[in-house]
Amino acid sequence: MSEHTVDAVCIIGTGLIGGSLALALRQAGFCREIIGAGRTEETLIKAAELGVIDRYDTHIPGAVEHADIVVVCVPLGAMRAVFEQIDAGRNEHTIVTDAGSAKQSVIDDAHAVFGSDLQYFVAGHPIAGTEQSGVGAAFPELYQQRRVILTPTEETNTDALDRVRTMWQAAGAVVETMSAEHHDLVLAGTSHLPHLLAFGLVDCLNNLEDIDEIFRFAAGGFRDFTRIASSDPIMWRDICLSNRVQVMAMMKRYRDEMVKVYRALEDNDGEKLKEVFERAKRVRDAFCG
Repeated sequence: MSEHTVDAVCIIGTGLIGGSLALALRQAGFCREIIGAGRTEETLIKAAELGVIDRYDTHIPGAVEHADIVVVCVPLGAMRAVFEQIDAGRNEHTIVTDAGSAKQSVIDDAHAVFGSDLQYFVAGHPIAGTEQSGVGAAFPELYQQRRVILTPTEETNTDALDRVRTMWQAAGAVVETMSAEHHDLVLAGTSHLPHLLAFGLVDCLNNLEDIDEIFRFAAGGFRDFTRIASSDPIMWRDICLSNRVQVMAMMKRYRDEMVKVYRALEDNDGEKLKEVFERAKRVRDAFCG
């Protein structure tokens, strides 16, 4: 076991992300006890029955009281309220981290609740997931060789950062650090915008006449492109609003690109289309390779 192995980890929100982390940490022997917490007792009971957590508490201050690390896996819109409950039960050395998809908004929430002392707060984001949700979809291999980005602030305690890094490494992840601002810009383009496009395309087609006919003849490309439109709408609403400035900047870039493609079609400019398609194929092939 690692020298950073801790006694107890509390996971607030035991769905796909939190539940998979709990299973991975249990498999790795990272901690003696995993405590589940959240609003819905039915979900926590199911997590306990599935062996995801050892025990649970719907009272968050009580759940975090004896935890060494608290991992918050709730929608971004609920972060601040959960932080307030954590603050009522944590001790001064309790490490608090999260799994939110936007980081500056989470750090702002932490500042608002914990004040200027963010020594033991480590903002984080696992770049992993599926379109499924809920504890029943959790599995311990979710983070194997997947990236987790940590965005420490100037106040972040080195030991706290190391412990959170070690936790994610125990789950099988490759951990990197960067600024919250850079994280939010990168993820706006590589994750948030693609989800918006998938949701938008399905909604666009749904508003056409003969929608049943359209979807009946949808091919594999449509299924592949729109798979992520089956993701949790509440979670993605919160992500888009929390990172809206960076998302809007990426949407503008994409809109400008689509205008160029539209004009190429309007002008019957096959060479321009081929140029765009070839450039995109080279980049995509290099990424996949």
